[in-house]
Amino acid sequence: MNKIISVINQKGGVGKTTTVINLATALAEQGKKILVIDLDPQGNATTGLGVSNSEKDKNIYKIIIGQENPESCIKNSCVKNLDLIGSNVNLSGLEVEIADDPNKAFLLKLIFDKNKILFSKYENIFIDCPPSLSLLTVMSLVVADELLVPLQTEFFALEGISQLVKTIERIKINLNPSLNIRGILLTMFDKRNKLSNQVDEEARKYFKDKVYKTVIPRNVRLSEAPSHGVPCIVYDRACLGSKSYVELAKEFVEQEGRV
Repeated sequence: MNKIISVINQKGGVGKTTTVINLATALAEQGKKILVIDLDPQGNATTGLGVSNSEKDKNIYKIIIGQENPESCIKNSCVKNLDLIGSNVNLSGLEVEIADDPNKAFLLKLIFDKNKILFSKYENIFIDCPPSLSLLTVMSLVVADELLVPLQTEFFALEGISQLVKTIERIKINLNPSLNIRGILLTMFDKRNKLSNQVDEEARKYFKDKVYKTVIPRNVRLSEAPSHGVPCIVYDRACLGSKSYVELAKEFVEQEGRV
């Protein structure tokens, strides 16, 4: 069974998109067939995988409003075995357009249900969510089997994630009973920083084995890679950031037997 994994945190700048494109790349390099769906109007996952986010027609927005089918919008990324359904700024107006639709929270799930054969060829489908608890995020929570939560090892991070956990619990009760957190990923970790170590300790105390052993360090190469339109693993495989995501991919695969 393939799994739909939403990568989510309502806080921006925590390494969410970086995690999507580099974890997906590392898994694709293992020979797994991976799909990334960019559900963020900023379209950063789209450009980060070497695809323009200025195309007006073949994107997730057009699929949700019913003007395109998913098959026509799937593009090859710059990475072998890794496909993409891109996004662009038009997605930001979706919430207003579908405000009166009583099934609006289920629109993405209905698309998946209608296209099971198409999506079944992918071992994992990653959804890059916007940095907010908006309707787009709710749609991703409704369709997801599992959640991956990047957690920045900085002040207020744990406070923000407690709000997210409450939202997840509400979604489980009302819209998606099978939803669960697959893993918490500590990002922007600086081992020299006392606060990073404190957040690491608190997260592991609270979420226990849900927190990945792999942590993603602060790394300038991770920041540089998107401007070149490639994942960091492609841009500089030898850097610490790339090595961390390769290790995360191994840990992610090892979870399969336990999740």
